Amino acid sequence: MKITILTVGKLGRMVEAQLALDYASRATASGRALALGPVEIVEVEARKPGKAAEAEVLRPHLEGAYVVACDEHGKAWKSRAFADHLARLRDDGHRRVVFLIGGADGLDPSILSAANETMAFGVQTWPHALARAMLAEQVYRAATILSGSPYHRD
Repeated sequence: MKITILTVGKLGRMVEAQLALDYASRATASGRALALGPVEIVEVEARKPGKAAEAEVLRPHLEGAYVVACDEHGKAWKSRAFADHLARLRDDGHRRVVFLIGGADGLDPSILSAANETMAFGVQTWPHALARAMLAEQVYRAATILSGSPYHRD
């Protein structure tokens, strides 16, 4: 199952971008035997400001995917439950999962309503650059949990 972290905005060579790419690479390697991955990070930018313009550039990447929108009102998953959820999505036959991280103002309501589900990183608001790294790390952690690695202990 291909996993895409689709984000509004480009980070360039920021350390957060490198951290996210490192975890995505680790997740791809760890998930290979589990049919989780590859994991990729796709950055898009709108030509005009605002959530509606961002929705326009996100929408083409969502076709045929199971879509999880990162939103402050979404479900907060414990790591083990998140791993089990990814495994269920894979086992239910989803070939592609797209995680969305919006711009500074969040995601457009049309994108949120089109998503299959929403998820949050807890009650705090996180910088979007860190949210990418945190999400990529959780996908990596999920692969290690599902492979039986002692990386995550209860």
